[in-house]
Amino acid sequence: MNIERLSTILIAALVAAALLASPSARAQENVSSPVAPLQQEGVSAHYLIGPGDTLQIFVWRNPELSTTVPVRPDGRISTPLVEDMVAVGKTPSQLARDIEGVLAEYIRSPQVNVIVSNPVSAFSQIKVIGQVVNPQSLPYREGMRVLDAVLASGGLGPYAAGNRAKIVRMRDGKETELRVKLNELINRGNMRYNLELEPGDVLVVPESLF
Repeated sequence: MNIERLSTILIAALVAAALLASPSARAQENVSSPVAPLQQEGVSAHYLIGPGDTLQIFVWRNPELSTTVPVRPDGRISTPLVEDMVAVGKTPSQLARDIEGVLAEYIRSPQVNVIVSNPVSAFSQIKVIGQVVNPQSLPYREGMRVLDAVLASGGLGPYAAGNRAKIVRMRDGKETELRVKLNELINRGNMRYNLELEPGDVLVVPESLF
């Protein structure tokens, strides 16, 4: 009786080991593995790649094609099998699809993920100019608002015409302006003027007219 029971246990163990080692089990394990790490915090899905940014290119199941590259001053990148592709002005997803289009000539059903690991281009900055304590360029982060930019620049200067401030924004190649009443926002807490900023925005704080 004990021998039969021992035999049953051994057979069950062997079957379980065989299942774990089977190609289908390994395939299932691979399917559950991520293509690449998630986009780092602070970079929007709508982020536009610019010169100087550093990109991580992940090609699923092709580690020899995965690499980290800078965006050159001419706005292009080069990766294995992909030479001189324009990256500037594209979102990470758009660039990934373009790379997939080229790799499809060499490998079957390529899956590419592009991560902006070091956003440093002017496209990723917010400029604060005019009558603030420290006019400067600030790194853009997801959810950044007018009050964040003003406080990071030291607040309004003594001669600031806060209620005549404006956001200058490029959209579809055209310059637009959004009026911002900073005095209302800062002194009275009127949060309707705490507008959300976008990469490349310029916050202009003019000088008071006496």
